[in-house]
Amino acid sequence: MPPVLALLLTFAFTYFLFWRESREKSNVSSALWIPLLWFWISGSRFVSQWLNLGSGAWPFEEDGSPLDATVFFSLIISGLYILSRRRVTLLEFARNNRWLTIFILYCLVAILWSDFPFVALKRWIKVLGHPIMALVVLTDPDPQEALRRLLKRTAYFVVPFSILFIKYYPQYGRGFDLWSGEATNLGVTHGKNELGYDCMITGLFFSWNFLQAWKIKERKARLKELLLSVGFLCMIGWLLRMSSSATSLMCMMVGVCTILVLGLPFVNKRRIGIYVVVGILAFAVAEPLFGIYGNTLQALGRDATLTDRTEVWHDALRLQPNPIFGAGFESFWLGTRLDKLWAKWWWRPLQAHNGYIETYLNLGLAGLVILAGVIIGTFRKISVDLLRRFQFGRLRLAFLFTILVYNFTEATFTNIHIIWTVFYLIAIHYPRARSLRVQVTAAPSVKGNLPEPVPAGESRKLGHVMAARDGRLTT
Repeated sequence: MPPVLALLLTFAFTYFLFWRESREKSNVSSALWIPLLWFWISGSRFVSQWLNLGSGAWPFEEDGSPLDATVFFSLIISGLYILSRRRVTLLEFARNNRWLTIFILYCLVAILWSDFPFVALKRWIKVLGHPIMALVVLTDPDPQEALRRLLKRTAYFVVPFSILFIKYYPQYGRGFDLWSGEATNLGVTHGKNELGYDCMITGLFFSWNFLQAWKIKERKARLKELLLSVGFLCMIGWLLRMSSSATSLMCMMVGVCTILVLGLPFVNKRRIGIYVVVGILAFAVAEPLFGIYGNTLQALGRDATLTDRTEVWHDALRLQPNPIFGAGFESFWLGTRLDKLWAKWWWRPLQAHNGYIETYLNLGLAGLVILAGVIIGTFRKISVDLLRRFQFGRLRLAFLFTILVYNFTEATFTNIHIIWTVFYLIAIHYPRARSLRVQVTAAPSVKGNLPEPVPAGESRKLGHVMAARDGRLTT
């Protein structure tokens, strides 16, 4: 097939998916396009890379790209404007997300002892985009459907266009591995690992969506949703094979297994915390006896050093300037420390390839403790959600476990990263529905991150109220 024809067919396929979705009635607002653009950019390539204004590599210079900074700043300002129209307050956010608030504020304070405070401040402003984009989704008139459509629309772009780039535009969709020099498949991203975690996120979602589709009562709608999920899972499976990202595949399987196990009738949803603690203790006992970690690495085709990652960890930890407070927010991989590491490692590492070590290097033990508080607090919120909104609760828990496991080999608790945004989506609790009770008296009182859909008549009332308050139309 000629590349131009393949390009036209891909655009037509994507347009059809959006057109089909637009015909479905929902209370999802047009504001969802702001976090969607954030997802598309952070999940593929920065704007400067798409326009080929830079080197084509991930921006790592201290000042970064002015164009990219402008784009992200514009999205952040747009998100803040939407939240202001929705009367979202910092006080309410802090009250319901204490550990997240402490973590964000600690990152701000950590700029004070950075060797590059101005660079750190700019990076902190960018990182604010994660909670802002998450809040735009979670304060939508129908947060559940907003989250569902956000993940679908992300896949509508990332998946088919990655296939297009790999098969028909290899000059954009293929590259060479830094370690082995072998040809690799990149898709719309700038690396095989990035293509892998895009597939991990969308694959986990469509696995959950496939199970949900069986519960649709209308036969025609059920068939359409099943075909959509199966079709994308097939494409995602092909991309995972082409990317050779065994880590992403394994982490996606962790999430899928979480969803399936939670659906078993004999699993007590009230004892999820106990199950997790028992599982961790069992792993701690079994690891020295059976070498689970080493056997898993062998099954994934990885060596014991995780392709030199463990050696980089050792070298980076030796350069830690302050074990308690770290090098400063997003500041470790700058200056003389970076020069020393680049002098040894020819492939020029820009992160620790471990989210927990990366947090320790930048924020020290204090940052690790706060991050642990964020993770535990998020788990507790999801545990409550499992009892109130089970289906979305188990999707959130699956994402949480997937992200935690993935961060053992890649650092995603950092800077502009689609997985970091997904984490905020499952971690933030903002009781938007409470503020509408005085205006929509018939709407049920809902407490939680992702409330169940209200009846159709009340949904229309809710949509009209939000449209009036936000000064915009809802779809």
